[in-house]
Amino acid sequence: MTFNDFLLTFIPLFVAIDIVGTVPIFIALTEEYEKSEKKKLIIEAISTAFVIAVLFLVSGKLILDFMGITLNDFRIGGGLVLLILSINDLLFSGEDTRRKPSGSIGIVPLGIPLVMGPAALTTILVLVNNNGFIPTVLSMIVNLIIVFFALYYSQKIVRIIGESGTKAFAKVASLFLAAIAVMMIRVGIIEIIKMN
Repeated sequence: MTFNDFLLTFIPLFVAIDIVGTVPIFIALTEEYEKSEKKKLIIEAISTAFVIAVLFLVSGKLILDFMGITLNDFRIGGGLVLLILSINDLLFSGEDTRRKPSGSIGIVPLGIPLVMGPAALTTILVLVNNNGFIPTVLSMIVNLIIVFFALYYSQKIVRIIGESGTKAFAKVASLFLAAIAVMMIRVGIIEIIKMN
């Protein structure tokens, strides 16, 4: 495997995961969480993303075909979850109504579909088919390491922009999260219509 082979798998997966877009959403979803709780959520998110990615890497097409599920179904389902969370954050942002860590937010929506969403899963299936197993696995691991550090050090961003800036930024990120959710649902529906 050459460095070019690695780059051919790393870059598309990096773009598909979109950690630059995930960091502000992570800040928005975990605005009221303690530092230790955030670390736990990051570990859960990366672990979930890794397990899902490995499953798709090894047997994604077989699993989907067996269960009768398409990636467009994932787009619509993941979009609905993100839309509900973003509306909840935009309209009911008090401390009493904000979700507290129960473990589930690290798995859904952080692990899937934010870190390892339909775009990343689709990319993995395409990359392993086009470029082979080893370059795809290596690029997946490197990307998840980047995601881990980006989320882990997201607190430094909070310190730089301050508490008021964080709250404002969180609201804007929640609005973008709603838009991303609608886009995921729209693309999923359009692709299903095209297939019929």
